[in-house]
Amino acid sequence: MEFAVVTGQSGAGRSQAANFLEDLGWFVIDNLPSALIPKVSELAGDPGNRFDRMALVAGGGEDAAAISNALRMLRANETGRLRVVFLQASTPALVRRYESTKRPHPWDGSLPLLEAIEAERKALEPVRAEADMVIDTSNLSVHQLRDRIEAEFSTSSEERAMSVRVVSFGYKHGLPIDVDLVLDCRFLPNPHWIEELRPLTGRDPEIGAYLEAQEITPDFLDRLYSLLDLLVPAYEREGKSYLSIAVGCTGGKHRSVWAARKLREHLEEQGYHPRVSHRDVERT
Repeated sequence: MEFAVVTGQSGAGRSQAANFLEDLGWFVIDNLPSALIPKVSELAGDPGNRFDRMALVAGGGEDAAAISNALRMLRANETGRLRVVFLQASTPALVRRYESTKRPHPWDGSLPLLEAIEAERKALEPVRAEADMVIDTSNLSVHQLRDRIEAEFSTSSEERAMSVRVVSFGYKHGLPIDVDLVLDCRFLPNPHWIEELRPLTGRDPEIGAYLEAQEITPDFLDRLYSLLDLLVPAYEREGKSYLSIAVGCTGGKHRSVWAARKLREHLEEQGYHPRVSHRDVERT
């Protein structure tokens, strides 16, 4: 039996995520009272149950303590594989969403919107700490959120034990906030300063040839691979369902894109099937 619990901030996309899971064939219960989560999972484990994948969508910060307790009970019961997804968004993004819908924030409709958002965010910190996967929806379109959900949940647990995601980014565009590990490639010589390489990206073989010709690169890759060979299986042994690795350079166009490709190749050699995305490769 596979269980998914979708939780997070009000307005961050819980119901949309639930709809996408339902489209993938999961049996979804939305707005489930947190106290009922362990009971529903217990009933789902009965031999007569015809559902093998169930998603439970829990409320926001007002139920934070009950959600945390329920998640700990689920992990202790070991009735099936459990994956916890936490959806969050920046305060400006949530303000825009609530202003567009004209609905009061469920934390406390009498509070100013900004105060309600921040109060719920603080209350949900223990729940976020329990999550296997954090998705920040601040800059995600509905279609991009669907893609993330489909990438993580369209494959059964028998086909892969831990899902690995690698994303390249540029520091000048801000750190990604929904990743587990961040690697900095800015110590490598920057192809941006070579005129004929500037228009290219880390996907192009010329960039790879330039970076791999640097004296420091072989030692860097050897040590990086050794670190991953230590950490990734250790995360998996601890029961982590998702691992997100971000690789950054200044602009997110050359070095980080190349490094993300090298990470993918090495992880594939180790039996993983990482999904790679390049957040800033098209930005200037």
